Amino acid sequence: MENTKINNRIRNIAIIAHVDHGKTTLVDQMFRQSGLFRDNQSVDERIMDSMDLERERGITIAAKNCSVTWKETKINILDTPGHADFGGEVERALMMVDGAILLVDSSEGPLPQTRFVLKKALEGQKKVVVVINKIDRQDSRVAEVLDEIYDLFIDLDATEDQLEFPVLYAIGRDGIAKNELEDESTNLFPLFDTILKELPAPKHSEEEPFQMLVADLDFSDYLGKLAIGRVANGIVKKNEQLVCIGEGNEEIALRASKVQVYEGFSMAEAEQIEPGEIMILAGIDNVRIGDTICTKVLPKALKRISVDEPTISMFFYTNNSPFAGQEGKLVQPNKIKDRLYKETLSNVSLQFEETMDADRFLVKGRGELQMAVLIETMRREGFELAVGRPEVIYKEENGERLEPIEHVYVDCEEGFLGIVSEKLSQRKGRMINLVNHGAGRVQVQFNIPSRGLIGYRNEFLTDTRGTGILNSYLSGYEPYRGDFFITAGERVYEGMILGEHNRDSDLNVNPCKEKKLTNHRASGKDENTVLTPIIPMTLERAIEFIREGEIVEVTPENIRLRKVLLSATGRHTARPPKA
Repeated sequence: MENTKINNRIRNIAIIAHVDHGKTTLVDQMFRQSGLFRDNQSVDERIMDSMDLERERGITIAAKNCSVTWKETKINILDTPGHADFGGEVERALMMVDGAILLVDSSEGPLPQTRFVLKKALEGQKKVVVVINKIDRQDSRVAEVLDEIYDLFIDLDATEDQLEFPVLYAIGRDGIAKNELEDESTNLFPLFDTILKELPAPKHSEEEPFQMLVADLDFSDYLGKLAIGRVANGIVKKNEQLVCIGEGNEEIALRASKVQVYEGFSMAEAEQIEPGEIMILAGIDNVRIGDTICTKVLPKALKRISVDEPTISMFFYTNNSPFAGQEGKLVQPNKIKDRLYKETLSNVSLQFEETMDADRFLVKGRGELQMAVLIETMRREGFELAVGRPEVIYKEENGERLEPIEHVYVDCEEGFLGIVSEKLSQRKGRMINLVNHGAGRVQVQFNIPSRGLIGYRNEFLTDTRGTGILNSYLSGYEPYRGDFFITAGERVYEGMILGEHNRDSDLNVNPCKEKKLTNHRASGKDENTVLTPIIPMTLERAIEFIREGEIVEVTPENIRLRKVLLSATGRHTARPPKA
């Protein structure tokens, strides 16, 4: 970039980490210590987790912007999700920053999402500051974790410059950061100073006109749709005439009726925005994430945002059960269609497709949790709908069927290792690493097809009595591993292996022998049966439980399991004929 200038008054950073490693708690303390609040001001914890679902589940679902000021330098901060299902939010957020703070738990070390977010940061040539958090844990192992972080950087093909990352040690909950483990500290000042010293300021070209890549969308009851992004080049003023360049280079004229910036966790109006700043633009309707907003005189598009492809799909149906319309206010197919399409505008990792059936829609995403959050959000908004079982999205390459493979990380007590390994191996998982630190818990890594994980997470919690931790990320695609080794009509002989049994034993079968049907029935004595207590049906359990021919009915008040065809006669008629 010729005639490059640096705006030293700004730093744009993302805080990235695995789920529950302390990102949002650290941001809370950065707010407090930067002088954003009065000393006697009462402030809620986890301020950035503003969604009800985020507070209930204790996780960050959507990336959010905020800012603090330190030594007359504005630091724009993006708090990102830590769960792999919301990886699209991380990819989108990294488009707006120049550097990242990688937060790693001092006991758990780098976990699957740590690898994912770091990989994206390194691919984007972002400068990284490593913060080893929760150093006050009794099972802290700081030296080993730091070695694991170096190994992770090397494994991700980091350059020599990227390997020279600064390291800080922190207790995010207490608002303490240190340059060295033995240092005395009572605040986050070392972290603020490291951000200004080590993470680069935004660069821009004086020769380029105003350009902003839309990286996020929001909505205001007063201003309408809001486009959020970082100013790549140039200056924009309030009421300036601009254009929005869409995916097909289509230009839409607009006026910057209101321009805003982040101050703390709220927005503040500005008369003009300088290069490198993260801005909020009101006054535009037809805009999507990835569009470029630039001057009307000299329109020039930036490279669009690209994210990883979805790995699972689900069908969404209108609710046609006998109770339809009794509990929700939004039941029409057009309402559901518009709501799903609206979600794809702000969530870049989701894809929406219409089908030949006007009452059925296809949604593609990253995982079961992402889908469950979308369904639960719609449910709370008053929608009635039904959803099918998640299905894995396969690829075709050179005539070969490929399926997504997950890298699974398991942390559990030693006594549960056997049952966990057995269950995952039945689901076609392959153990690739096992680490035992001698503290009573083991860390195991598997490669397993994505379809093998569907429905397993609740089973895993039961097997480990609620003490196990299971995380995963998409590691790539491999040839599809089916259950059978032969095709219909293929000749067989006694002793030939036909497929893989789902139990740890052999099963002798005769594929040429038909089942003999008789009128005989087994007789038995009636006995009293003591039923176990019924476990309340949750959305996740319902999605995992259903099979082909079954769907989940979702209303604001209930979650029900049902057949696609309600009539028993209709289901009998629709059955495929017996061979």
